[in-house]
Parts: sequence; structure tokens; C-alpha cells
Amino acid sequence: MSHLTFGALGVPAALSAALEQRGITTPTPIQAATLPDSLAGRDVLGRGRTGSGKTYAFLLPLVARLSATPRRRQPKRPRALILAPTRELVTQIDEALAPLAATAGLTSRTVFGGVGQGPQVAALRQGVDIVIACPGRLEDLIGQGLASLDAVEVTILDEADHMADLGFLPSVRRLLDLTPRQGQRMLFSATLDNAVGVLVKRYLSAPVTHEADSAQSPVAEMAHHVLHVTAQSHLPVLVDLAAAPGRTVIFTRTKHRAKNLAKQLNAKGVPAVELHGNLSQNARVRTMEAFHSGAAGTLVATDIAAR
Repeated sequence: MSHLTFGALGVPAALSAALEQRGITTPTPIQAATLPDSLAGRDVLGRGRTGSGKTYAFLLPLVARLSATPRRRQPKRPRALILAPTRELVTQIDEALAPLAATAGLTSRTVFGGVGQGPQVAALRQGVDIVIACPGRLEDLIGQGLASLDAVEVTILDEADHMADLGFLPSVRRLLDLTPRQGQRMLFSATLDNAVGVLVKRYLSAPVTHEADSAQSPVAEMAHHVLHVTAQSHLPVLVDLAAAPGRTVIFTRTKHRAKNLAKQLNAKGVPAVELHGNLSQNARVRTMEAFHSGAAGTLVATDIAAR
């Protein structure tokens, strides 16, 4: 299996080459499991945690399909829709998509709330091939007559379980009802409980189900401790915890905090590296190598970077 390539799974050469330029040559288990089916146009239900490589598992067949049947862009009518629960994830998917879409001359647009809708509306009016959206803002734009899903050929739901947790399912259902029944649909979720099961039953037709997690399976048992500490004792307590044998991951809310904390830990003799959105790809790789090799026993990361 170690010799498995993207080409062998049926991924078009241009896309394999785009991945190779990013140093990605070996498919992850979920990619190897789902790609032959998704590239053949089947509906796919993939169960895989964050980090299992599912983003490329759905982006590759999406781009392959749209580029196989080029069509003129139409105002307000995207050909593909990717729904994700948070703007961070939407942005991340769009970044992963960019080099793949470029090989086929396809355009994409992110759509989420919390920012002015002007640029989103302008892009839709001009016509984009792929919309990557949070459900709320997209529904809003459709309600205003600024977008339509009647030309969507492929729909992808990422982190469906997370969408359910955030209360987006009614919105997701209304959006899926607006996409053509005969389109291809792929749903990815870490868990397949009742809420997600309802979506699967209603919107996927004869889906192929693949379960694949990242190579590191979850630990069977985990102890949780909550420490109530004053602001002043924050650092001493963290130094204490991070200095213990074994590897430690510390999550922070902001990039700024991750940077400062890593600096403070190092100053106290606890080798730590930082991981957040402001780092270049090279810096991220160096950070992870230092952590994996044990050169730095502590990783300080923002929630977003951690994914």
C-alpha cells in the first residue's frame, strides 16, 4: 500500500502534480478509501476526524468533476457548494482548494458572516464556480436574491457533526433542498449520530460509507482536570505542567498569546515551540518537526492552527 499514488486512485495528472508541489505524494487512509468512489461520481459518506486528510478527499473529486465538463460561469449560480461550520474552516478549505482550482481555471469564493457582504455579492454577481460557505450568511444572500443553488452539481458538507452542535442543521437542510436532486453529494463527519443520520438518509443517494481516522487513534481513556488559577499564577502553573516528562500541547485563544507564552516558557527553561496562523508553511513544518522529534516538548497553539 505504501506505493499507492493519487494517480493510481484515478486523480487527474494536473491535480496530482499540484499536490506534489506541496509535498503531498501519498494518500491518507480516508483519501485512498473514498477517492475511487467519489471520482466515479458516487455519493460518499466519510467518517474521519480532523487531521485525517478529508479536505483533499473531497476537493480532488470536486475539481476533477468540474474540469471534466467546463461550463461558462453564470452570475449568482455556482456549480459547486461546500458547507462548513466556521469561517476558519471555510478559509482553510479555500486555501487548500486554490492551487487545485488554478490547474483547471476554476474560481471560488468564501461566504460567511461577520464581514461586509459587498465583496461576496460582487463575486457572486460576476459568477464563481465554487462557493465555500457558512450556512447562515449563504441563506441570507439567497433570501436577498443574490445567489441561487439551482445549478449546483456537487455539494459537500464538512464537519456535519459540528454543524449539528452549532444548531445549523435546519439551515443546512433548507440549503440542500435548493440543490438539484441528481447532483453528487459528499458528507464528512467525525461521528454519525442521529442528527447527522437524518441528513444522510434525506440527502445522500446510495452512499458509499468509508470510515477512516488518522493513523493516531484516539486514546481510550483520558483524565480531565480543571484548575482554577489567578492571573498571576497562570505562568508558574503552566511551567510546572509543561516541565513534566512527556509532550504537552497548550491551546491559546489568540496568536499573540501563543507567541508570548512560548517565549515565556523558553525563558523559564521549558523548550516550547509555537503554532499559529501567522507562521509561514516552512515555519510550521519546522515547529512540528521540533515537537515530533522531542527537541521541544511543548507545543503552544491557537485553536485554529491546531486543526
